Amino acid sequence: MKVFITKDECIGCKKCISHCPFNAIDFSEKKAFINEEKCTTCGACLEVCPVNAIHTTGKDKDVEKDFSCYKNIWVIAEFLDGKIKNVSLELISTAKRLSQKTNSKVWVVSFGDKITEMSENLAKYGADGVYVVEDQRLATYETLVGTHIVTELVKKYKPEIVLFGATHMGRDLAPRVANKLLTGLTADCTALEICDETKLILQTRPAFGGNIMATIMCPDHRPQMSTVRPGVMKLEEVENPNKIEMVKVNDIDFAHYINAVKIIESVKEIKHNVNLEDARIIISGGRGMGSKDNFEKLYSLAEKIGGEVGASRAAIEDGWAASERQVGQTGKTVRPELYIALGISGAIQHTAGMENSSYIIAINKDFSAPILKIADLGIVGDVNKILPVLEEELPKLMEKGSEI
Repeated sequence: MKVFITKDECIGCKKCISHCPFNAIDFSEKKAFINEEKCTTCGACLEVCPVNAIHTTGKDKDVEKDFSCYKNIWVIAEFLDGKIKNVSLELISTAKRLSQKTNSKVWVVSFGDKITEMSENLAKYGADGVYVVEDQRLATYETLVGTHIVTELVKKYKPEIVLFGATHMGRDLAPRVANKLLTGLTADCTALEICDETKLILQTRPAFGGNIMATIMCPDHRPQMSTVRPGVMKLEEVENPNKIEMVKVNDIDFAHYINAVKIIESVKEIKHNVNLEDARIIISGGRGMGSKDNFEKLYSLAEKIGGEVGASRAAIEDGWAASERQVGQTGKTVRPELYIALGISGAIQHTAGMENSSYIIAINKDFSAPILKIADLGIVGDVNKILPVLEEELPKLMEKGSEI
């Protein structure tokens, strides 16, 4: 849907301006007009116009749309410090899996500075081709520039499905692109499949605070778009990768958007980087740890065995750990080689974020705790008595080269 104001019908009463929750209506020459950069098409302005000068464009249910020109699955790549992010590689692997059901190809969109060489290596993860927009002015991601580049590429090449990482960049970029293209977007997906009958993408995400899982389709608009949580999709390399096709795109003029925003200075805060998605070992604590002081003991074990500390939602709400350490539907989805859950009951909101770990050890004093049902090794007992034993024995096993 797109909202617009008919200039000849507008009487300049400004009622729509005061009712717009996004400040998306401007006023000039005694007439109101929609600022498309800000408009979310919520429709709040439609009912307040006394002369019905505000209109929308929407689908005509009696006209069947032809989407035959939309083909292939795209992944919008992200780069950091000269490397492509893991979430982009995960999405390429996922796109390859989905493409086998849609008989399509996987294309990656790379925009930035000095990214050609990095993009050439994506075939081993399943990419068939890469659209490269390379310019030194794109060294730093900027919202308006990225939105314009991706929107213009979609308009030109017409992909059927576009996947973004549910990262800071992806959550900023994807909804703006969707709004420009007047299509749908499912955010924070944890599963993607292809419907056998319709060949539409089935996009599953947690809803209502993680209490239910919703599967969403976008049958009436193209492209179908999703943001996907880092760490939730399996990263796999292709046995016999195809030779990748590189298409350098040089005809997108983004100079106007470059001048709209100027980055004066980038300041990096020096702090401990919590990177649960890439951690090989995660030690997570829940409310069963008993107190914040007890929870703090997990950091000592994590340091000794080269792991990261995670937490359940309950532990986060009690203030025992920072929010970036939360594992679960409303936190981070992880897939470590070893996941140790201490004092975590195992509600679905938590297990959905860690159940794909290679090996799970769960310690809980309640023998009926759900976490014990999915654990490879379950220990029934007091976590605060067992933790000192783990801290003493696990480092010894790792020094000996034992497999955990």
